[in-house]
Amino acid sequence: MSDEMTGVISAGMPPHAHLLNTLARADDGLLKGFAEGVLPLLGEIEVVQSRTGLVMLPLRDTVASTDFHLGEVLVAEAHIRLKDRPIEGYGMVIGRDLERAMAMAVIDAAAMAGTDEERLGHFIATQATRIRAADEERLRAVEATRVEMETF
Repeated sequence: MSDEMTGVISAGMPPHAHLLNTLARADDGLLKGFAEGVLPLLGEIEVVQSRTGLVMLPLRDTVASTDFHLGEVLVAEAHIRLKDRPIEGYGMVIGRDLERAMAMAVIDAAAMAGTDEERLGHFIATQATRIRAADEERLRAVEATRVEMETF
């Protein structure tokens, strides 16, 4: 998918990848509730794909600076298309929650269509702030367990 999104960038929102990352980590209840609210504004949709599957989890070995696959991860994936416009939405989340993946796809399609931009921008900004705060709290907890050692 492209990082260029008509409407979203013009509204001052982050690129598409950031949008999808934020949606994938958004609060479950708020994500599904927001999707329920925006769904009637999109008109008729076609579900291209709604399934669970396994994907390889890529990681980077920071010591050797090489990429490797840690293993397979179960994911739920949804892909939708608006019937009256050439716009698609996509969602993928870890686990088997197809409803969450579909909610993500609906919101992605709404962003691509420029539907309800102001409310969508506020939702993404709020969720990004919440995720950033949770990440900082987790990093502080990890930092507290850090041990420095010297070898001779």
